[in-house]
Amino acid sequence: MDNLKFRIESDSIGEKEIPTDAYYGINAIRGSENFTITGRKIHKELIIALAQVKKACAVSNFEAGIMTEEVKDAIAKASDEIIDGKLHDHFICDPIQGGAGTTANMNANEVIANRANEILGGELGTYDKVNPNDHVNMGQSTNDAFPTAGKIAALQLCRKTLDELRKLYDALLEKSKEFDHVIKMGRTHLQDAVPIRLGQEFHAYSSAIKRDIARIEYALDGIRVVNMGASAVGTGINVDTEYLKVIVPNLNKVIDLGLTQADDLVDGTNNLDVFVAVSAALKTAAVNLSKMANDLRLMASGPRCGFSEINLPEKQAGSSIMPGKINPVIAEVMSQVAFNVIGNDITVTMAAEAGQLQLNVFEPVLLYNLYESLETLANGVNTFRENLIVGVTANEERGKELVDGSVGTITAIVPHVGYKNAAKIAKKAIKTGEAVRKLAIDEGLLTEAELDEILDPFALTEPGIAAKHLLDK
Repeated sequence: MDNLKFRIESDSIGEKEIPTDAYYGINAIRGSENFTITGRKIHKELIIALAQVKKACAVSNFEAGIMTEEVKDAIAKASDEIIDGKLHDHFICDPIQGGAGTTANMNANEVIANRANEILGGELGTYDKVNPNDHVNMGQSTNDAFPTAGKIAALQLCRKTLDELRKLYDALLEKSKEFDHVIKMGRTHLQDAVPIRLGQEFHAYSSAIKRDIARIEYALDGIRVVNMGASAVGTGINVDTEYLKVIVPNLNKVIDLGLTQADDLVDGTNNLDVFVAVSAALKTAAVNLSKMANDLRLMASGPRCGFSEINLPEKQAGSSIMPGKINPVIAEVMSQVAFNVIGNDITVTMAAEAGQLQLNVFEPVLLYNLYESLETLANGVNTFRENLIVGVTANEERGKELVDGSVGTITAIVPHVGYKNAAKIAKKAIKTGEAVRKLAIDEGLLTEAELDEILDPFALTEPGIAAKHLLDK
């Protein structure tokens, strides 16, 4: 290598050549060489969150009287540049890494230290004015800085996820009103049951999404509790007592997320159950979304040989061999997103379970999968709403035809003629294909006027029909 294009940095292991213009240093480059796992770099939001943590720490150390104003200002300015999107290409570590996030933390320390040195007139790699460990990492450990940044990034990413779920909830509620008058057949065990309104089905979907939003919001409260000041194992070793008091308030000034300091910093360092709770809430939402997508695919099956009760927007040709075939691709992709989220939840669960003693070293893979769940769920819900839900239409005549031809309406007659008589009519209707209404009249069990009242489509889908006991006849 041409040494004119490289600088030499050293650590306790030895020396490494670093590109002269690189803001990262020896720790970051060792990590990038050791952990070539995903081919990706740590998430943009995690980079920003690390810079936010480092800025708050510098301000806190200055207020505690253990850092000069000059160094504090340089670190804060370098951190602000990263928060604004600069120098991100100098974060070179893989998101899945050994060391509980030490590579990512040191990558941030080195980039900020080098830029701060440059701001103060120094050269990259000298660390003579601002040191990655002594200054940028002052009062911290990877074990409190990295988890805190991880939580901040998750909270930021979840904004879009919740926003998309709220938009979906609103869209489903609108469809429930639009379809409130549409009568169709309800089904249990994939067999004809009793009539239902299409609007009621869509309202039920909106109710599930409303619960999902509430579950996620509740789970997010857990990751607003951070362990800054815990240092290595939660005991606060090498942490100034004044710094300990002001670090979280200062962090809230840098990024207003309502963060609070853990009452038990050892617990806050040991355990990752709060991430499991968020992932579990996302998984539950994914289950509801996939169930909904499957329902819509069934109701849209056809167009001639299936239920064909609703029409899904036509988005692309469905076959390379069958002309004119249109597939429910948006519903299909929603389910695939759900599968991905459910799979990620297993990784999050196992990573949290696998921690030993005072530290869980598997947080990098946990965050990688959690961030993927947050992003893919948000994007999946967006396309599900925009490309399917808002454009779905009802085949009203088809729904009415299926209700009129169904034996399921016999259930409404039971209170008026008794179970035995109703079962007899049902069997005959199935055998002959004749309508339940006609058979009830032919058997002399009910009049046409009585059946008009009993089998009124809306009465069939609401409680409160007054049953006539057999003794009244």
